[in-house]
Amino acid sequence: MLPKWWKKLPPTWRPAFLRWGFNWFPAWRATGGRVIHVSADLKRIVVKLPLNRGTRNAVGTIFGGALFATTDGLHPTLLALQLGPDYIIWDKAGSIRYRKPGRAPLFAEFHINDEEVAEVRSIVARLGECERTYLVDLKDRHGVLHTQVARTVYIASKDFYRSKMAA
Repeated sequence: MLPKWWKKLPPTWRPAFLRWGFNWFPAWRATGGRVIHVSADLKRIVVKLPLNRGTRNAVGTIFGGALFATTDGLHPTLLALQLGPDYIIWDKAGSIRYRKPGRAPLFAEFHINDEEVAEVRSIVARLGECERTYLVDLKDRHGVLHTQVARTVYIASKDFYRSKMAA
């Protein structure tokens, strides 16, 4: 999932390159969201979704499509960074629940902890594949919840995935 040149980067440069990569990747850039922080251990990403001309809907609040699209691909990327190249990881499904209109910039935090990585490794070692659902809250600067997105991620060992696709 990660490009081959990724391993050649010095570890201290990786957070900045990941942030830059998301912010300049055309499909993700079009969401309107911007990655504003990547932790040094590559286990946490913070995203800001501003209210501007590109994200505003007809009634002056943040467009629902921008809210949903801003959460796309971040958990699979964090998992790929932690699990390594021996896994297939796909964003499989998602749902969104609107709580309150976004009339100011919203922020979302994506994180994967060591316990989650260990559990995924264990399940995939036992079953060959698994699905995990991650909840992402989009909140304003005061911590008020505006939208909650559930993203389901598919994870499989490459060997299992190849044998499944060949069958």
